[in-house]
Amino acid sequence: MAECRNRCLENNGPTRRSVIQGSAAATALLAVGISDTVPAVAQPSGRIEAAAGTMRLSVNLTINADPASVELDPRTTLLDALRHQLGLTGSKKGCDHGQCGACTVLINGRRVNSCLTLAVMHQDDEITTIEGLAAGEALHPMQAAFIARDGFQCGYCTPGQICSAIGMLNEAKAGWPSHVTGDLVARTTLSDAEIRERMSGNICRCAAYPNIVAAIRDIAERT
Repeated sequence: MAECRNRCLENNGPTRRSVIQGSAAATALLAVGISDTVPAVAQPSGRIEAAAGTMRLSVNLTINADPASVELDPRTTLLDALRHQLGLTGSKKGCDHGQCGACTVLINGRRVNSCLTLAVMHQDDEITTIEGLAAGEALHPMQAAFIARDGFQCGYCTPGQICSAIGMLNEAKAGWPSHVTGDLVARTTLSDAEIRERMSGNICRCAAYPNIVAAIRDIAERT
């Protein structure tokens, strides 16, 4: 009976076992071919090595009124250039998608999420980070207001909050409306609702929002 079954299978073509065996053999040959053609990937050695053929550009930046020259991959974000090439770690990497605002810096006076812009795009621009706001030992008024109002807890988002607040006041002074602005012609009055709306792109996971709004309101009332 067994011999008859085997003859029938031979006459009817390949069996399930022969198909599996053939597939396994083909996969093994393919793996050997790939290993012969693809170079081995070097293991990390404590620093990031440029891949063979990767272009690196010399970029001249102006950071906190000081010139800085760095060589970097043109795909490097401004945030990574600030933190890793220039050692300015005040700007924080939170979401890396422009959603939390922790990386906010000022570029030509305007607030920008530095994780969403490339460093090579900002030659000849004036870039100000949290490290460049104070004048020696004298804090920027917004920094002092955050301290006076206790506008932080863990402090991780605070550099972005402060830079964003300064940029936001510049926008309001220029007459830029927000989603909650009722009169697009009248001079903008920074109510608490206006401040919250204009700062909505900066997330504080410690929920220090009431004190952040109070700190910004203090400075808005002086200007």
